[in-house]
Amino acid sequence: MTISDLPAVNASLNAISTVFISAGWYLIRRGHWRRHVACMIAAVVTSTLFLVSYLTYHYARGGQSTLFAGQGIVRSVYFAILISHILLAFVILPLVIMTLVPVFRRRWDKHTRIARWTMPIWLYVSVTGVIVYLMLYRWFPPIGSS
Repeated sequence: MTISDLPAVNASLNAISTVFISAGWYLIRRGHWRRHVACMIAAVVTSTLFLVSYLTYHYARGGQSTLFAGQGIVRSVYFAILISHILLAFVILPLVIMTLVPVFRRRWDKHTRIARWTMPIWLYVSVTGVIVYLMLYRWFPPIGSS
């Protein structure tokens, strides 16, 4: 594996996180709290692995960005998704931590209150991470890449 493989790894980790977040939400809505806990631990682990991989990739590239090759309206759509993804990605880490702290204190009411905000934002960030990858590297690959 090389550094150039990391965007695909990152998208895969985001997709896996999406599955665990969705499953965790589904399970808690049906009262299966132990399975919910397992899914949410898996979501935190895969999201953490994503963050490590993402930071490694950008550190290795010296902060150099990949330019989006799409033109026309798709360019506007891409940047709207990218900007919302980036802004909410900054918000999600503190939100996940704020959602986890009450769990360790057994404050289920507070956990539930915060999780109602955390879950949809975390899900959005995970899904849009995959969409950004697909748009940037697969659907409209950078010029000169194969």
